[in-house]
Amino acid sequence: MVDKEHKSIDQAAIEMIEKAEKEDVRTVFDRAEQMKPCPIGGEGSCCSNCAMGPCRVPLPKNKEETPEEHAKRTGVCGATAETIAARNFVRKIAAGAAAHSDHGRKVVEAFKLMAEGKAKDFEVKDEQKLLKLALDLGVTIGDRSNQEIALDIAKMCETEFGKQEGDLLFARLAPLKRQEIWRQQDVYPRGIDREVVELMHRTHMGVDQDYKNLMKQGTRCALADGWGGSMIATELQDCMFGTPSPVLSEINLGVLKEDMVNLIIHGHEPALAEMLAVVSQDPEIIKYAESKGAKGINLAGMCCTANEILMRHGVPIAGNFLQQELAIITGALDAMVVDVQCIMQGLADVAKCFHTKLITTDERAHITGSTFMRFDEQNARESAEAIVRAAIENFPNRDKNVRIPRVKTPVVAGFSHETINYLLGGLFRASYRPLNDNIINGRIRGVAGVVGCNNARTTHDGDHIAMIKELIKNDVLVLTTGCGAMAAAKAGLMVPEAAKEFCGPGLAEVCETVGIPPVLHMGSCVDNARILIAASAMVKDGGLGDDISDLPAAGAAPEWMSEKAISIGQYFVGSGVYTVFGTTWPTTGSKELTDYLFNGFEEQYGGKWDFEPDPIKAAHKMIEHIDKKRKALGIDKARERVLYDMEMRRQLDAV
Repeated sequence: MVDKEHKSIDQAAIEMIEKAEKEDVRTVFDRAEQMKPCPIGGEGSCCSNCAMGPCRVPLPKNKEETPEEHAKRTGVCGATAETIAARNFVRKIAAGAAAHSDHGRKVVEAFKLMAEGKAKDFEVKDEQKLLKLALDLGVTIGDRSNQEIALDIAKMCETEFGKQEGDLLFARLAPLKRQEIWRQQDVYPRGIDREVVELMHRTHMGVDQDYKNLMKQGTRCALADGWGGSMIATELQDCMFGTPSPVLSEINLGVLKEDMVNLIIHGHEPALAEMLAVVSQDPEIIKYAESKGAKGINLAGMCCTANEILMRHGVPIAGNFLQQELAIITGALDAMVVDVQCIMQGLADVAKCFHTKLITTDERAHITGSTFMRFDEQNARESAEAIVRAAIENFPNRDKNVRIPRVKTPVVAGFSHETINYLLGGLFRASYRPLNDNIINGRIRGVAGVVGCNNARTTHDGDHIAMIKELIKNDVLVLTTGCGAMAAAKAGLMVPEAAKEFCGPGLAEVCETVGIPPVLHMGSCVDNARILIAASAMVKDGGLGDDISDLPAAGAAPEWMSEKAISIGQYFVGSGVYTVFGTTWPTTGSKELTDYLFNGFEEQYGGKWDFEPDPIKAAHKMIEHIDKKRKALGIDKARERVLYDMEMRRQLDAV
């Protein structure tokens, strides 16, 4: 057995793993230990795309491969290791892009219903963002109502999914040089659905059999995610639910309360979570909870939905991906409410061991053994009330086997692009200029996006925290989303006080001056689009080159596990960002494809992939890349500050 401490660095998680073992409850940690990963599949060298397979073409062990040996190492149809590995890799991109973009489609549908007055429980919460979005998309404002403007925006976004001609509208927000690169490489994203479908077609048996051409369409598909489906979701969610701004809350399993109805919302689409946040504070609903013996209702989040309602309502977070079963094991959870993405089927088995009610809410994601209660956007409050009442009615069924870890940490979240702009420049001079200036003068070495999932094949949260601490110690400002953001929050890195304790002197000085944490929580995994917008704003403000690839910046997903992470990584690479993944890498069965991703891509796109399972080594690879970009910009040497007297100023004016 692996030590519990090696399964997670989170004390709350360790306590619940221990409780599960004592009570013979099987969790993801047990399944990971018992189920060994397939080494050939892990290398991307197994093809099951037709019934002549599966075909396995692993690399030869302990010897150099001759060209003749390489030619013989193919699938039944003759597909080479490069073709097989590329097909497997880009199929992950297609699935990840489909997941994010279907999320975006659902947001557009809800936004349109709101604009048409059919979703009576939703409204435009951020008028300024709505108007800015209208200007970006060319929607007439005039003296029209918010509803009329919103309806036009909804219709335009709706067509982005099935568009057959032209380019994606939001891709225009990228720096002009980046757009030129996309056109030169013929990867400028078109209709979102078209890119996913074409990529799946190309990976069908007997279609595209050139790994570079497969990766070309893989890049276009990923860009349709980052600059399409994901960006649409983030922008419209901000308009409808409010653009996040800094809020103080708490995180970890210790946010559960023994004397209250505990309800966790887990998944990715925020409409249901928004309404649950409203309903759980309704005096009549609270009174109903009290009638069942509870002191009130305690709503908490899990996974990316948690990030959404944390940023907008300050709702506490119970944990990240690998803690979803552990929340049930506390014995204090009355209902786990889920929608789509990153939801383990194992929840149903764990829930059977306790009184917890597992409630699914989306037609696209049923789980055998759960209770289905459909969430209807047109009757949002009514749907949410029914779900909360079901949780309340389950409260009396709790037994005495309740153990809530006394572990929770304060967190400041809600650093949207707009908030960062405001914090740095103020209301009337909102700008990224102070950030750029502090990168140029060397106080901030560079910027890193550390994002992504948890993975049971490595220590829960361990790689995220090791990497992030190493980066901020070396004056690298960290932007983070998703489960990685929650890991940082649980480690105490998302409060302003963390700057003094964990940062290098330059970054600490900037954070203390502005009053921000050294690790900025920017939202859920779909909100990685915010990082693209922030990078574009840094380019626009000047002094750091004319493309995203010029920035002293890097990206990482040290504990990635989902196909969405591959799509995210690919759209960052395709946007010009050096991106390093940890834990495992899915193309090592092909030297040629791996070399192309790790080296050849940089020549075409200015960004490239890398793989390093050691988080400290990965952090230093990122720092090395940042330093290389600083040198290219001519800002690698410290500049002496000179105070000009009047005579020196006159000489400047004369020039």
